[in-house]
Amino acid sequence: MRRATRSHRFLSSIADIDSATWNALAGGGQPFLRHEFLLALEESGCATPRNGWSARHLILQDGGEVIGALPLYRKSHSRGEFVFDFAWAGAYAQHGLAYYPKLLSAIPFTPVRGPRFLVRAGADAGATAAALTAAATDYVRAEDLSTWHVLFPTDDAVDRLRDAGLIVRRDCQFHWYNQDYDSFDAFLATFTAEKRKKAKRERRRVQEAGIEFDTRMGGEVDDALWQTLYEFYADTFYRHGHEPYLNLKFFKLIAARMPESLMLKIARHGSQPIAVAIFFVGEDALFGRYWGAGGNYHSLHFETCYYQGIEYCIEKKLRRFEPGTQGEHKVPRGFVPTLTSSAHYVADARFASAIRDYAVREARGIEGYAAAINEHVPYHRAPDEELHL
Repeated sequence: MRRATRSHRFLSSIADIDSATWNALAGGGQPFLRHEFLLALEESGCATPRNGWSARHLILQDGGEVIGALPLYRKSHSRGEFVFDFAWAGAYAQHGLAYYPKLLSAIPFTPVRGPRFLVRAGADAGATAAALTAAATDYVRAEDLSTWHVLFPTDDAVDRLRDAGLIVRRDCQFHWYNQDYDSFDAFLATFTAEKRKKAKRERRRVQEAGIEFDTRMGGEVDDALWQTLYEFYADTFYRHGHEPYLNLKFFKLIAARMPESLMLKIARHGSQPIAVAIFFVGEDALFGRYWGAGGNYHSLHFETCYYQGIEYCIEKKLRRFEPGTQGEHKVPRGFVPTLTSSAHYVADARFASAIRDYAVREARGIEGYAAAINEHVPYHRAPDEELHL
């Protein structure tokens, strides 16, 4: 019998593959890899060639059967990625070389660690990842692109990419881990007295201001409320001089197609909404993504974005809460340093050598920073496992 041959192809839209096939590869661990999420980014106009995100999703087939995939975009800029390479682009420009377009494996606007090599159940994960890696690097060379970047991959993918010669970078986020707390008070009981008092004071200030909270899943928000909440979200960007990454159509598409994955904590005075935190719910984790408010209220950001999310995780028995990038201010609220990685293929050997040396020094600095921050977590005693290396 003739052995089936492997082949690959690139998709110019996630719509070019049916949702059942893609989702079977992606699994159900987190919502951001789902076909519905990626399609909503395209259909809403948030991640399209017009604004610098050209889909090139890579599909691996064995005969006629899809056995692997790699989320992939051809980028004309570095915005919306959260792993910063602007200095690299500047160095290329100084030498008269083009850094853009580049190739990117990531979820647009979503700095969340997750699978990047999507593999069919029962397929050889190592061989599939190797074939996808080879196809991506071949594409970079054939198209004369500068680089290929894999952002926020899982640890096993990092190891495979490092073995394939890619440059690995480190970064630090702050995550919360559920130690089987049976209540928010049980969680606070693990704090030192000083930190526990501060957290309780923050929560009390919000309560004394007469602010209450509603929890709504995506399918429980009507058009009028969406308009109000979206204005809160957009204002956060405008106040920092930026256009919002996502538009109202995107959120409505997600609410309609993935209602169980979208959760909102809505703060209100009486019947009037005054702020919102927008979360996504995974199989075992909560992901805090966006925040906005209609005014300035003492401690409301901490309550809406962090304490309300922690309470939700405890209630739903979720193991982890990832509230987004950056922010040492999360540490006194119970979040601990968690190291993340990215991997980078640089086609030009001269730049690759310089960037590799830089990445080694950068990693030492990041790991030292995380270790130092871990000394200041609010818990009675910081066990070794609280630094998630």
